[in-house]
This record gives sequence, C-alpha cells and structure tokens, in this order.
Amino acid sequence: AGRWPNGSSATARSAIARRAGRRIRPLALVEYRGRFAPSPSGPLHFGSLIAALAGYLQARASGGKWLVRIEDIDLPRAMTGADGIILHTLEKLGLYWDEEVVYQSRRHKRYAEILARLQQDHRLYPCSCSRRQTAGRIYSGQCRNGIAPNAGATSLRIKVDARPIRFVDQIQGPRSERLDSTLGDFIIKRADRIISYNLAVVVDDADQRISEVMRGTDLIATTARQIFLQQTLGFATPAYAHVPVAVDAAGNKLSKQNRAPAIDAGRGRAWLLAALAFLGQGPPAALGAAEGADILRWGVANWRLARVPRRQTIHYPLRPA
Repeated sequence: AGRWPNGSSATARSAIARRAGRRIRPLALVEYRGRFAPSPSGPLHFGSLIAALAGYLQARASGGKWLVRIEDIDLPRAMTGADGIILHTLEKLGLYWDEEVVYQSRRHKRYAEILARLQQDHRLYPCSCSRRQTAGRIYSGQCRNGIAPNAGATSLRIKVDARPIRFVDQIQGPRSERLDSTLGDFIIKRADRIISYNLAVVVDDADQRISEVMRGTDLIATTARQIFLQQTLGFATPAYAHVPVAVDAAGNKLSKQNRAPAIDAGRGRAWLLAALAFLGQGPPAALGAAEGADILRWGVANWRLARVPRRQTIHYPLRPA
C-alpha cells in the first residue's frame, strides 16, 4: 500500500475516512486542512465549542491538520484579552492546534494587495449609500456609474453577475444562489475602512490552504458570496460543512452578544460530552467517567460526519447536565 506523509498506510487512511462518513482524497493530491476561526468578542461558549469540536474531530479522523485563526479584523468589537482566554480554554479541553495561530489584524498588507488586484481588474467601485438606505434590500447598483461629488465616506463594492453559485454542503446538502437576484453588489471594504469579513476569510482560507470549512449554519448564507470571491480571485474552493447552531428556549443563537455562559474548563469532560451528543455522535454513558483526552480519542475513532443532524438549529440548555 502507498504511504502517506504521516507514515500511515493509504489503506488505513481510507478506512478512517469511511468511518468519518465521507471520502477523503489522498494526501498526494490534497492534505486535509481544517480550521476554527473565532472572533475575540468574548470567552469560548458552547455554541463556539460545537464548531471547534466538529472541526477538530473531522481533521483528526481524516489524518489532517486543524488550525486556529483569530478573526479580529473588526478590532472595535474585540474584547481585550479574549483571544488568550479562547486559546487557553481550547488547550485545557485538549483541543490542540497544529500551526501558529493567525490573527487577521496582522494581515492588513495582504488584504490591501488583494484589494489593489481587484481594483486593477475593474471589479470594484466606491459607494456612498448608507446602511439605512440599503438595509433589507437587494442592492440596485446605483453607485456603479459614479457617486455625488460631495458624498461623504464611501465603501467599496464588488460587481456581481448572473452566474449561479452552487455547492454541496457536507451536512446541509445542495445549495444554489444567484447573487445578482438575492444580494446585489456587496461591500468588501466598509466606509470606516475595515475590510469585510467575506474578503478577509476568503484570503485567509486560501493562504492557509484550507481544504474544508467546518462552521455553524449561521454562516451558511455567506458561503455563496465567498465562493464568488474565490472564483473571481482564482482561488480554490474548499468543501463546506455547516453544523447546526445551538439556540436557547426563545430561539436565540447562543452567542457572546446574547451572554452565553463561558465554557468552564474545570468541567471540560461534561462540555465535551455535551458537544458530542449535540453533534449526533451518541457518546456512551461509560465515557462520563473518562478523562478529557480519552473522550477526544473516542470522538476521533467514532466520528461520523453523516450522524451530524441535518438541521439549521437545535435547542440546548445554557449549561451541560
């Protein structure tokens, strides 16, 4: 049998991939590279742990790498010290990453290079429309032909077209969207000079050679515009897998903004077991007495992507039992 860079046999790796619920291409063609990309607006909470654990298990079961990126491009929204708290919590839970942590706030030069490239290709134009003017509407493209001479701060929009953007989400199934009829030209640099999430994440994923994006369904709506940017820039498109989002009794997403409680690393075993159950993996009751490392080993050995519920949201209490 052929050998893989990590020394395991191709036969063994194929078996692991089948157990994970999907086929993984040989590393000779592509190395599996996943990532967890939290925004540092607060400590790690259960909603974020779900995405982190799913990505970690998928990467480990695929024999690939799991990276961590701090998405702090919008510094005014960042909480001082939150990045360190998130990273410390991941380590306490045993979710160790494989390469140096990337910070978006340190990559402005790279984003500027991509903006300049798009401008040279005449894909961008300034827009003086305010959020109030465009909220809840498909952007009409009214600034494509120029803006008023005395316009205030301007954003940069990218021109979209009528091509259908199609992808098959590994959990949620087939998706198709025509951005010209659902969104219109969208902003990639805000009027306050902050690079948009969509552009930053596309550049980061390309530069880090991410082969699959595992994240919550709250971000599935951004996928078509990110694929559009990938196609426009000539970047490879990774696979996508969107896990259900945890919501409270009122249907609100568990988030830092909604004051979801921080993960207590001292109860790491309970949080990991709760996340495994949420992801449909059915951890046995006997694991309740296991150490965190053993829980993760069981998770990797028994991970099945096909078991993850094909749902947008799942209600979950604020704390594990």
